[in-house]
Amino acid sequence: MGSFNTLLSFLLAAVLIAGALQTRVSGKLSDTVTDVFFNGIANQAGGGCPGRGFYTRAAFLEAARSYPRFGNVGSADVLKREIAAFFAHVTHETGHMCHIEEINGASKAADYCDRQNKQYPCKAGKGYYGRGPVQLSWNYNYGAAGKSIGFDGLNHPEIVARDPVVSFKTGLWFWMNECHGIITSGKGFGATIRAINGPLECDGANPSTVTARVGYYRDYCKQLGVDPGNNVRC
Repeated sequence: MGSFNTLLSFLLAAVLIAGALQTRVSGKLSDTVTDVFFNGIANQAGGGCPGRGFYTRAAFLEAARSYPRFGNVGSADVLKREIAAFFAHVTHETGHMCHIEEINGASKAADYCDRQNKQYPCKAGKGYYGRGPVQLSWNYNYGAAGKSIGFDGLNHPEIVARDPVVSFKTGLWFWMNECHGIITSGKGFGATIRAINGPLECDGANPSTVTARVGYYRDYCKQLGVDPGNNVRC
């Protein structure tokens, strides 16, 4: 009985520590992603934008609770650069949080089905075009994101455009898998562009879109009081 009580006490302490850590992380993130910062982006979306009122700071912070390493690895400058980088891409992908779904995405549904992927096969009548803050695309991303987050991404991809917390979770899921290690290791903002849309934008493929992303990143770094660092283009 004594060993059981010791184990129980250890597990309870672990839960309390984890909860305290998550609270500190959430507080640190909310101190950086202030109402002024977030709404300064979102309020640029016009009144007719479907994303206006969908993308909220509260939904973002709730989603971020599931990803406590986001904006919490490295020095104070690294943390701010990661946040600036994430929101720079969100701004570009959604038009200042105007778009929830890819423009004319439904008409391009067939373009986002990788039929060679047997782990996450496309479902009839479902479109895996861009949705959410980083415009999650492709059946294999919807399947993997859904499995990680806890929703049926293959049968119900539309939930990413209907539930703002799930929507932000998909953006953070992609970010933590594809971009977090890049930006926190000092490879620069340009490397995150390559990770997100490299073949279509980098190495001279579309310099104007690279310039747009970099412009947002520099602006947000300035707002957060941090130098953007090196290698900002790809």
